[in-house]
Amino acid sequence: MANLVYDSFLTNIANGVFDMDGDTFKVALLGSGYTPNAGHSVFANVSASEVAGTGYTAGGKELLNRTWSFRDGKGRLEADDPVWTGATFIARYAVLYAAKTVAGIVNPLVGLIDFGVDKTVSEGDFTVLLNSAGIVTLG
Repeated sequence: MANLVYDSFLTNIANGVFDMDGDTFKVALLGSGYTPNAGHSVFANVSASEVAGTGYTAGGKELLNRTWSFRDGKGRLEADDPVWTGATFIARYAVLYAAKTVAGIVNPLVGLIDFGVDKTVSEGDFTVLLNSAGIVTLG
């Protein structure tokens, strides 16, 4: 589960900004220069701290096989673990956002996963292990 759910995500859910079934969601990687802040609301607030390196494309990766489901009275966002292959970079965080513009909001943020320490990959695969109980759980 995300270590941080951005405040704006909850407001945007209530205002119908997100289509949890239809939107394209992406995961981008950030370096340790980013300071997590629940008040950030769009990808532009965090993009200056995005990692750069071999095997990584700015903007991150689309979450594949994503589902929004309801179990045990809770809404859960689930997806396959994103993998960067042949990668060389250092990352500290993974940030989840919707790749869209709606009502003047460009690429609204959802949540952040803190790896706890910098994670280094050198000419290998970098996988973000998403919580099997849900990347984001509401309810």
